[in-house]
Amino acid sequence: MSNIVDLTITYFNGLNGFSKETERTIANDGWNASTLTFYSHCGTHMDAPIHFDVKNETIDEIPVDNFVGKAWVVDVRYIGSKGLIEVNHIPQGIMEQFTEGDSLIFWTGWSQYINQPKYRDELPRISEGLAHWCLENKVKMIGVEPPSVADVNNIKEVTKVHQILLEGVVIIEGLTNLDKLSSNCVELIALPLKIGDGDGAPARVIAIEKY
Repeated sequence: MSNIVDLTITYFNGLNGFSKETERTIANDGWNASTLTFYSHCGTHMDAPIHFDVKNETIDEIPVDNFVGKAWVVDVRYIGSKGLIEVNHIPQGIMEQFTEGDSLIFWTGWSQYINQPKYRDELPRISEGLAHWCLENKVKMIGVEPPSVADVNNIKEVTKVHQILLEGVVIIEGLTNLDKLSSNCVELIALPLKIGDGDGAPARVIAIEKY
């Protein structure tokens, strides 16, 4: 048996960076269709290395096997506003079982603040030390609930942390529904839109728990 949880934010008019406009209707055209406009890093999304000029790899060029794998869910809800998530916040039990190629999801509870100023301006973030650890230990994917792994109001910090991670770690930002998971180890699947020359793209992200 398995439990499949959708970790993706719903895109709706009013979500920062996204809009949906009616393009066709059943009454006038015979079918319903919409025009979608979105910022490449809004909602649940994935970053490509070119986003911070780490290398020229774009979102469509990332190998698809980097989008699937075992992930450990790290409960850091106690970190709080503007807190730094460090290596020592990963529980020893996870550290003992972690192997190269595993992924990490940091559960901060931050998705409850979506579309509030706090969501962007007070986010808990990944420390430089943790970013280096993820790269050195070949973490496949790192997933976070806030819209960024680092302080978007601090260009030095946000650049440094992204540049460290994007040397070899897939970054997924804007996760939600982590409270619906009952275990700390899941199969993570994160599929970005295949946008040519893309610096990032919305992604549908799910976690599978197997019993």
